[in-house]
Amino acid sequence: MQITDVRVRKVAKEGKLKAVVSITMDEEFVVHDIKVIEGEKGLFIAMPSKKALDGEYRDIAHPINSATRERIQTMILEKYQEVMENDDSEEE
Repeated sequence: MQITDVRVRKVAKEGKLKAVVSITMDEEFVVHDIKVIEGEKGLFIAMPSKKALDGEYRDIAHPINSATRERIQTMILEKYQEVMENDDSEEE
């Protein structure tokens, strides 16, 4: 499985949520609403989730193993940094 596209939508308001991302895999399958969040130890991703009847949030789609999660997170955060750098240079 290859991630063939990463689309970043920045969040305008202040807060821990920095962006919402969509990824396309093998140009055939897309996952929307992956969140880029600023945590105490830096940026990380949260997979799309929904609130269950018991009030807990459950992932709708997620990687099965930590190596895949790390690969997805690395690609998303690299693209996020690229988008942020481009925005900074356009404002100057």
